Amino acid sequence: MSKLESFRDLEVWQKAHRFVLGIYRLTKAFPDEERYGLISQMRRAAVSVPANIAEGFKRRGWGDKARFYNIAEASLEEVKYYLILAKDLGYAADTASLMTTAESVSQMLYRLIESTNGKRIPNTADRIPERKNR
Repeated sequence: MSKLESFRDLEVWQKAHRFVLGIYRLTKAFPDEERYGLISQMRRAAVSVPANIAEGFKRRGWGDKARFYNIAEASLEEVKYYLILAKDLGYAADTASLMTTAESVSQMLYRLIESTNGKRIPNTADRIPERKNR
């Protein structure tokens, strides 16, 4: 396995980036009245996924890395809801392909977080102090 030099080398980032492009294509056809509503929300949440993967990649601490990857996971879940909403509102006839891509990115992120957590060295700052009975 070669050394990862950039977030662009991460397969999960590449797939998340393609997902964002798909979201932009999908939302182009939404009604104009959704420009500052669903379109904006959906695009913002979608962009957050690869952006947080990129930021997490550059973080030095394993805890920081996992935190940003988890934010990407949460943003991805938000987009999945918006896909359901767009379909239910009749703005998008077929969201299955994007939903499948989202599920794939979600699984990849989960594995990335698990591998990051496996490398993490516990320290006293990570521990919750015990409560003393008074």
